[in-house]
Amino acid sequence: QAVSLYHEHYRPQYHFTPEKMWMNDPNGLVFYEGEYHLFYQYYADDLTAGSRSWGHAVSSDLMRWQQLPIAIKPDSLGEIYSGSAVVDWKNSSGFGSPANPPLIAIFTYHNAKTAAQGRNDVESQAIAYSVDKGRTWTKFADNPVIKNPGIRDFRDPKVIWHEPSQRWVLVLAASDRIFIYNSINLRAWEKVSEFTFEDQAGTWECPDLFPLEFEGQ
Repeated sequence: QAVSLYHEHYRPQYHFTPEKMWMNDPNGLVFYEGEYHLFYQYYADDLTAGSRSWGHAVSSDLMRWQQLPIAIKPDSLGEIYSGSAVVDWKNSSGFGSPANPPLIAIFTYHNAKTAAQGRNDVESQAIAYSVDKGRTWTKFADNPVIKNPGIRDFRDPKVIWHEPSQRWVLVLAASDRIFIYNSINLRAWEKVSEFTFEDQAGTWECPDLFPLEFEGQ
C-alpha cells in the first residue's frame, strides 16, 4: 500500500511526505550504519495540526524514504516538539555499549494544558534513546533533563559533540535569546552561557550550532 501511495500523481518524490495526515518541522537528521534517519513533527489523526509526535523515516540516499512507525509519542509531560538527534559513539549516556552505541533524540515537551492555563512553564527538554538502529525508542525515566526556568518559549534543542572539551553542547531558543548548555553524558545539563543582541524581538526558533574555520582556526 505504501508503494502505491508514493506513486500518486501529485505525491512529492524529492521531498519526503508521510503516507497520510499532517507533518511539519523536520527534526533530528542523523546518519548511522548506512541509514539517514529523518524525524518530523507528525499528527497521525487529522490533516490539521494536533498533538504532535515524532514521525520517523529512513533512507540510504536522502531521496527514497521508508516510513517507519512513530518514534516518540506524547505523554503526561506533553506533546513532542522540535529537537535534534545524535549518535552517542562513546556511550557517554550509558544507554548502550561501546560496541552498540545508542541513538539519542533530544526534544522539547510542550504541555498544552499548562499553556491553556496561561502559565510560563509550558516547555521543557527531554531525551529518548534507541539501541536497535532507531527501530524502537525508550524515553529517559528522569525526563525532563532541562526543566523550564520560567520562560514560556523555551524549545528546539540542538546538540553537538565538542571534541576539544569532551562535552556535549546544546543550544535552544529561550524567548529573545539563545541559552547554551554543557553535558558529559546527555542526562545532566549545566547552563554555561546565553546570547542575544540589542533590540531582538520574538523567539529565536530552532537555533543551530556548528563549527566554522576562521583564519586557519
